Amino acid sequence: MKILGVDPGTNNLGYAILSIEKRSLHVLEHGVFRLRKMDSHQDKLYHIFKKIVEIIERFEPSEMAIEAPFHGKNVQSMLKLGRAQGVAIAAAMHKQILVQEYSPKKIKLAVTGNGNSSKEQVAAMVDQLVTTRIDRDLLDATDALATALCHHYQRKNPLGGGQNFTGWKAFIKANPDRLS
Repeated sequence: MKILGVDPGTNNLGYAILSIEKRSLHVLEHGVFRLRKMDSHQDKLYHIFKKIVEIIERFEPSEMAIEAPFHGKNVQSMLKLGRAQGVAIAAAMHKQILVQEYSPKKIKLAVTGNGNSSKEQVAAMVDQLVTTRIDRDLLDATDALATALCHHYQRKNPLGGGQNFTGWKAFIKANPDRLS
């Protein structure tokens, strides 16, 4: 299974492809789209869409996990961040990839055990959890990887809610082996 993790942003957008093989977690690629020097906000959004589609076509992940915008004081920043997130989600939906959102606090809690961890603490823990060496200087990329790891942990936990069901029929259809 492969999961695309995304840490949205309009200046720096982090991404990571996590491959899960049995109990091993491998990072196939991680990086940051540097968008700060682009002329317009619309150019940044188009670039995000195009690059996310390219990553999906190259690695063929089955799911995408994305960090949800946090409530900040600067409304303009929130709007821009929400647009970046929306465009990334639209790219995944365009390629028929399932998408799950996680709050920053939930991601930090899942990876470090502390919902108030710093970016540096998250990067250090992510480095310990995966078999592939990661560039801990790319904090937006390690945040994206943490988002993918959070999704993986939620999927493994039947009470964690990695999937949202519309009712018992949908749950039973997705989990026929859980009937006794």
